[in-house]
Amino acid sequence: MENFYIVLVVILFALAISDLIVGVSNDAVNFLNSAIGSKVAPRYVIMIIASLGILIGATFSSGMMEVARKGIFHPEQFYFSEIMVIFLAVMLTDVVLLDIFNTLGLPTSTTVSIVFELLGSAVAVALIKIQYLGQTVGDLNTYINSGKALAIISGILLSVVISFTVGAFVMYLTRLVFSFNYKKTFKYFGAIWGGIAITAITYFILVKGAKGSSFLSDATTDWININSNLIIIYSFIGWTILLQLLYWIAKLDILKMIVLVGTFALAMAFAGNDLVNFIGVPLAGLKSFQAFIANPGAEPDGFLMIALTGKAKANTVLLLIAGVVMVLTLWFSKKARKVTETEVNLSRQGAGSERFGSSMLSRTIVRAAMDISSVVNKITPKAVQKRIEKRFDSTEYQKKFKNIQDAPSFDMVRASVNLTVASILISFATSMKLPLSTTYVTFMVAMGSSLADKAWGRESAVYRITGVITVIGGWFMTAFVAFTFAFIIALVISWGGAIAIVAFVLIAFYTVIRMHLSFNKREAEDKKIKRLADEDLRTENIMTKCSLEVRNMLKSVVSVFNDTVVGLTNEDRKLLKKVCKEVEDLNTDAKYLKTNVHNTLLKLQEEEGETGHYYVQVIDYLREMAHALTFISYPGYDHIDNNHKPLLPAQIIELNELNEAVSDLFNNILITIDTNEFSNIPNLIEKQQVILDILKDCRKKQIKRIKHNEAGTRNSTLYLGILNEIKNFLLQSINLVKSQRDFVEYQMNNK
Repeated sequence: MENFYIVLVVILFALAISDLIVGVSNDAVNFLNSAIGSKVAPRYVIMIIASLGILIGATFSSGMMEVARKGIFHPEQFYFSEIMVIFLAVMLTDVVLLDIFNTLGLPTSTTVSIVFELLGSAVAVALIKIQYLGQTVGDLNTYINSGKALAIISGILLSVVISFTVGAFVMYLTRLVFSFNYKKTFKYFGAIWGGIAITAITYFILVKGAKGSSFLSDATTDWININSNLIIIYSFIGWTILLQLLYWIAKLDILKMIVLVGTFALAMAFAGNDLVNFIGVPLAGLKSFQAFIANPGAEPDGFLMIALTGKAKANTVLLLIAGVVMVLTLWFSKKARKVTETEVNLSRQGAGSERFGSSMLSRTIVRAAMDISSVVNKITPKAVQKRIEKRFDSTEYQKKFKNIQDAPSFDMVRASVNLTVASILISFATSMKLPLSTTYVTFMVAMGSSLADKAWGRESAVYRITGVITVIGGWFMTAFVAFTFAFIIALVISWGGAIAIVAFVLIAFYTVIRMHLSFNKREAEDKKIKRLADEDLRTENIMTKCSLEVRNMLKSVVSVFNDTVVGLTNEDRKLLKKVCKEVEDLNTDAKYLKTNVHNTLLKLQEEEGETGHYYVQVIDYLREMAHALTFISYPGYDHIDNNHKPLLPAQIIELNELNEAVSDLFNNILITIDTNEFSNIPNLIEKQQVILDILKDCRKKQIKRIKHNEAGTRNSTLYLGILNEIKNFLLQSINLVKSQRDFVEYQMNNK
């Protein structure tokens, strides 16, 4: 029996490593978004600073370990076997749940997930005990620390409101003081602002965070707490003087220092507060096992876990090992970048491509906000309005960058506010041993500061609010799913024993692998559609880009049409499904090019306006051709997928004739584009007309078949639709060639 529980402890620690990886991938957004969004330094510099913060902060996490041991339930009421079931259910749920959010690129709360998983699994095991002992549901309080659980949940929910409000308030005041053209003001007040920010960080990280340290003695901690007021005063004076001297002597960028120090501080606070979410449960499981084997002859079903009621003091070496795993994940996790990208885009200063769409709720909120703003403007004196608007005007700031995509998502003033406010709130929660959600705090501070900084203009507000609602909705879903899944897993393991454990471990492993493959596939697609987005486009690059996209589209037309004809002829559902996927990729490419036209044109020089005109034309034609291919492939697949009657032999012959003619035309078009021999266009138009005549003849034949009841409704709808879309992409193909000709001739004449 002892060997069985050794295996369970090994499984717990294996899951702990997985949980560290998926957890850090999600939580990295908490301390990276401000530094990355403001482009305060090269990414590797930001990562090094964050890594140091994590390693140091990991040793401050010891005091938080009690949450996993006795924060949610009363361990002395459970036997060793029951405790291990609770811990296994928690870890299995946590790994899968967090990985799903990572794959979706959505930030969620690792604190909320661990709290509700502990609650769900403990309730499940407690209900089994209640049933076995003949007790009632009213006795649940004997097993569940409901008061502590409610306090934790209330603290987490309250943090959402407080973080958003404080973030917005501090950002508004800070922007009024410094404006977007902050360099002049910073000459006089920068050192003071830096002194306040870094002192606040010093107080809450060093002074308060020291309480949970695994290496500081009690005497040292007491001395720090007794002299905290003096430390605050001396820190403020010292930092202010030091920053001012460094500014005078070395022209130190004070804001950059605040952001980098804040990144370090927040990474440290994250490790101190959230490490418990990843390894607290396995360490509690290890402690339980050690207590069990220390009592020879004890039975797993009769040994109460009184040992977990004592004070937790984790091994510093174990904490550092966990910190190293977190750092490695931070550097190499693609999912961490994806989650960070989501939050940075939601707080971006300017409008642009938005990940989230619009919703009725977001539109209602925006309209209500506009109405309130209108009322406030009516009662605010015009002079005051103008002065405030001037402080929030980012026009001059944006002009500093060669093009809009070179600009950071937000400036370092906002980044410093985000980091300072979030560090204070999270570190204070750590010192109080309250598992405040770092994700909720940092996300809501960032959203509050974005709102106060007028980053959500009328061009982007509905999309950003939809994004925020989606993320917050995901948080509630996290709580519900965490409780439900942990509850179910704990029940099944209690009844199914070792077989259930093996089954759930395999399911968790399979799910994580599937999520990984799905994420890699989506990442590959994202890279594909963004392959030319970051180029410094000039006329030559535009020319290359257009030629490449035109060639790809023309080749795809031939391939898709040919495969559609073959698929319909042979009733090959798999081939048609493959064609639909290819067309979906083409549409994604074309849509991205279309929506990114604004940014592309911004990259062009003023004298290259005509180039932009041709580029827009080509993109429009590409989009139309992609639509035409969609209305050929999808109806064809639906027809076969729904097991409708195949095409008539006469229709197959007609489509094969069209297929040959279309292939011949498009091969000639490709040669024309490759050689730039546009004198061949009249010949291409003649070939196009021949195909249009064939289409006209096919349409007449189909009408005759309809009149003679030779073709059914679905057959006619499909066939006539295909003929119509062939005509559409034929017309667009010649338009493409003409635009390419005009483009090349313009380039030749303006060399």
